[in-house]
Amino acid sequence: MATGLCILGSTGSIGSNALRVVNNLDRRFRVVSLTAGKNLELFSQQILKFRPVAVSVASSDYIQPLKDRLSAASYRSKLKILVGTSGQSEAATLPEVDFVISASHGVTGLVATYDAVRAGKRIGLANKETMVAAGELVTNEAKRRGVEILPIDSEHSAIHQCLRSGRREEIRRLVLTGSGGPFLNTPKKEFARITPERALRHPIWKMGGRITIDSATLMNKGLEIIEAHWLFGFPSNQIDVLIHPESVVHSMIEFCDGSVLAQLAVADMRLPIQYALTYPERAAVNGDIPGLDLLATQRLSFLRPNSRRFPCLELGREALEKGGALPCALNAADEIAVEAFLARRLKFSDIPKVIERVMRSTSSGKLGTIDQVLACDLEARHRSAECVRTLAKGRSN
Repeated sequence: MATGLCILGSTGSIGSNALRVVNNLDRRFRVVSLTAGKNLELFSQQILKFRPVAVSVASSDYIQPLKDRLSAASYRSKLKILVGTSGQSEAATLPEVDFVISASHGVTGLVATYDAVRAGKRIGLANKETMVAAGELVTNEAKRRGVEILPIDSEHSAIHQCLRSGRREEIRRLVLTGSGGPFLNTPKKEFARITPERALRHPIWKMGGRITIDSATLMNKGLEIIEAHWLFGFPSNQIDVLIHPESVVHSMIEFCDGSVLAQLAVADMRLPIQYALTYPERAAVNGDIPGLDLLATQRLSFLRPNSRRFPCLELGREALEKGGALPCALNAADEIAVEAFLARRLKFSDIPKVIERVMRSTSSGKLGTIDQVLACDLEARHRSAECVRTLAKGRSN
């Protein structure tokens, strides 16, 4: 019987690629439900192709426009249209759903992912914020329910694959790799003049706006350190980061005897998506995903990240080590700062300043419920917006 699938954030990069993978897996999966934000044109195309029984949109304002698009395409199948956070949760916890791909942007998918875990659904996690903002809550609930959380981002997927080759007590450290983004060799004095257009030109990956900017500031690696801690149970001092501009080695583990095991592949998100969907099996990839040409690779280089140039990386590690509400506040502050930069209301060089100021004003008290996580997130967003206004005002004076 086909596995019932829900995709939270189906119109984003991960969600769209997940549907491409599903389409090539020869009816192993049945799309039960999809959720999306504002891209109704793509969303309606996905509904027409995969015919889910339920979908969720961000706002009730989108219900009629979606119905109009489906009606214009002579869509006659029965479809339940849900709305908002509660709609996402309902879509993720339908009885027919077995596997949930969490790919919604930011904390919007956190509640639905948590509810899916509580409902016993298997999770394919592409949403870093779920583990950053509520890692302890989510992992504890997953253990109680016997739910498996399989990482979809390339670095944690690589670690997951490497860890299959050794016992936990044999592991000395995890090594997350990153391309270094577009400004790896840009003089720091130029950071204040970096435009959104320049920052969005990632040298390797094609991703959404926030994650592309996070790659440029190395905040993505700071978030990944936190996520790796909760996914794999290793402390901060056993999680390292190396810059690897070629993006061929997606991450590594080092054993206690000094041996290093790495996962290498082409930079294509369909590979970690398919790995998560078919685990513990490995399915043959579709022919349009090229294999890794080792002869063409030529060179593999690694650099230690410069935390003075990219302070966001160490802010992420600090948030993990101090714990409590700090990771949640860090994530919220980063999202607001990145939005302000993309809207040209904040300098690129001011992004870490906003994050650090919000972290310094946040209590490290433990967040014991999802409601407390959401309240912390909201408060941190308000403080972040105020920091953005203060920095913008100072610049104009």
